[in-house]
Amino acid sequence: MVHSIEAPRVGAQVSVYLDDTYLDQVDSRVIAVGERDGARWAAVEHCVFHPQGGGQPADRGWLEDTEIVPVRDRESGLIVATAPEGGSLPPLGEGQRVRARIDLRTRTAHAALHTAGHLVEAVGRMQGWEMVGSNHFPGQARIEFQAPQSDTRLTDPEGREEATAALRAAVAAAVADDLPVFARCLADGRRVVHLDALHAAPCGGTHVRSLGDLAEVVLPTLKVRKGRIRVSYTATHRSR
Repeated sequence: MVHSIEAPRVGAQVSVYLDDTYLDQVDSRVIAVGERDGARWAAVEHCVFHPQGGGQPADRGWLEDTEIVPVRDRESGLIVATAPEGGSLPPLGEGQRVRARIDLRTRTAHAALHTAGHLVEAVGRMQGWEMVGSNHFPGQARIEFQAPQSDTRLTDPEGREEATAALRAAVAAAVADDLPVFARCLADGRRVVHLDALHAAPCGGTHVRSLGDLAEVVLPTLKVRKGRIRVSYTATHRSR
């Protein structure tokens, strides 16, 4: 699907990936060019690229037929397209019309992991745990909680398996209920992602439309080390 977006705000960048996880192409224009570590970069007005951040990997993307890596430029705050290591961007000028696109399969894989991470956080909070860390990278996905001293189940293997079973049951129930996933922006500009009424958290990542889009959500037995509960997980995007 290609969206052609006209009449944008001059000099502003619109992060369209925040509005539609499943939008994979936009026709836009270059609003800034520059250099980063000696290599050229370009920023487009309507940015379909999610940069690495918030525990989520960057999208795989292209400007026209040139593969790019999206990163957030510290000085300007723009999400800019840079060339992969060993590559280079073609000459681009401000105002030039370009087509930006992403690998939708990679995007939805990342969105499924990120959404599943919110779900794991939600069911952990139902146990009275407080999240202290997260990672949504493929093969590394995990949520870490502070272990409450009052939860004596966590002191032995049988108790940890019991706690994990409770998490698995709560996750399975939320996925079966196909709870909607949506984002709202607060008056202070923060974007808050909701799993219906189950959970809400500030987040700048991409997410599935509803929890029924999650498949193969697997939670190995949780681990406890140095006062922290580590809940590893995997998830994929369901084909519909």
